[in-house]
Amino acid sequence: MKFAQILLRGKPVAVIEQGSRWYQLDKPLADYLATSKVQVISAEQIGAQPLDLSEDDFIRPLSNVSRVLCVGLNFTDHAKEVGAETPSHPTIFTKFGNALIGPGEQIQIPAESNKIDWEVELCAVVGKEGRRIPVEEAEEYLLGYTVLNDVSVRDWQGRTSEWFQGKNWDSMTPFGPVIVSPDELDIAGGLAMTCTVDGETRQQGSTANLIFRPAEVISYISTFMTLQPGDLIALGTPAGVGLSLRPRKWLAPGQTVVTEIEGIGRLTNVCSSEGVA
Repeated sequence: MKFAQILLRGKPVAVIEQGSRWYQLDKPLADYLATSKVQVISAEQIGAQPLDLSEDDFIRPLSNVSRVLCVGLNFTDHAKEVGAETPSHPTIFTKFGNALIGPGEQIQIPAESNKIDWEVELCAVVGKEGRRIPVEEAEEYLLGYTVLNDVSVRDWQGRTSEWFQGKNWDSMTPFGPVIVSPDELDIAGGLAMTCTVDGETRQQGSTANLIFRPAEVISYISTFMTLQPGDLIALGTPAGVGLSLRPRKWLAPGQTVVTEIEGIGRLTNVCSSEGVA
């Protein structure tokens, strides 16, 4: 099953895909999550007229996300390329909702830095509340998975040992275009992950190479905090970030970034100077 959102009369409305057909619901997706009705959405749309939609119609799949939990250094090749040891425990940092944008929205490049980097990531979307979730039950707490581009301001990220100030700039983190239920994806078997900048491939990886699997990460985080419906968990990026290239390469206004994960879809975002439409 796939979930997404479109704009209807200027407001976000959930849509659901069943049998390769999209159906419109009457509320934002977050409303269904908040009332624990996401599992019965399919019954609510019976009789609805199918819609002819493409990825160009989708906005961010969840509105008003407040918490984005992220796993750093979760691919061996990425840890190696930045000179870090393979972690023995998940390396957790956070983003907040101010950083998020959706498909087709512009990545805002700030005047304070020209060292802006890309990171294609698989992102888990929490579907129900949970604390101390066993690994073997973790998937039951997910709505599904989406694509996230963890755009990073590298010089600010490197100012201290804490990464927060390099990860939370306004309107720099695209996610979407859809959320795909776990039963439709073979993450352990390997989904291709790619990032291109102006058509040039910068990252090629596979979810098969995650160090900590999604279920392990969910269980680990829920040990110390209660996960809530709508929380995002970005699961790390493979090798190929601009920081590791020689010479280094960075994003600049006018460039087009495409991040894609097999079975989920692609995010296309143009970079622009902050404050310039």
